[in-house]
Amino acid sequence: MWNDSAREPGRVQPTTSFDLLERAKNGSRQAASDLFERYRRRLTLLVRYKVAPEWRARLDIDDLVQETLLRAYRDLPGFTYRGPSSFFHWLSSIAGHVIADAIRYHGRVRREGRPTHFRSPSNPNGPEPADSVTPSRVFAQEERLQRLIRLLDALPENYREALVLAKFEGLTTAEMAARLAISREAVALLVFRAAQRLRELIRRDELQ
Repeated sequence: MWNDSAREPGRVQPTTSFDLLERAKNGSRQAASDLFERYRRRLTLLVRYKVAPEWRARLDIDDLVQETLLRAYRDLPGFTYRGPSSFFHWLSSIAGHVIADAIRYHGRVRREGRPTHFRSPSNPNGPEPADSVTPSRVFAQEERLQRLIRLLDALPENYREALVLAKFEGLTTAEMAARLAISREAVALLVFRAAQRLRELIRRDELQ
């Protein structure tokens, strides 16, 4: 965990994302760490399903999440809070750029015959992400996260996409309708059926 020179002795630390964000923007590394840890698991799921299936075996999802948080920490002073979902939408946008950069880099180094992953303990010779302090990689290793990924992978593709957009990316019904080119009513029905199917899979998994 990071050292936090901005922590006031005896002060009760805020727990809302907005309070953590304000403290992080004012220089509190502990608040930044707590803020990123709060969103890491959701971000990991989002990144996994933002990456096209044919790229998942070539790109390290944990590296992509790490690089997303590195860039977010670097650019945090420029972020403007616009509501409860705005911070994660911002992270999602950064993740999209990170994924695109990783795919371009992979294609370039593949032609040149060089390693493709970002630098990590498992790949110390990979390209180094931005130099900053970031949270530890906790959620990507959690059993609950791996179980949820397994269950999501068992869903039909359209159900999985609907849940990722609605529950992880946090899009509104109108935004999903525009993204999927279907009506808002069709979106609502799709999300309902997808959530219902996921609950069925969870119940079956618990009985095994």
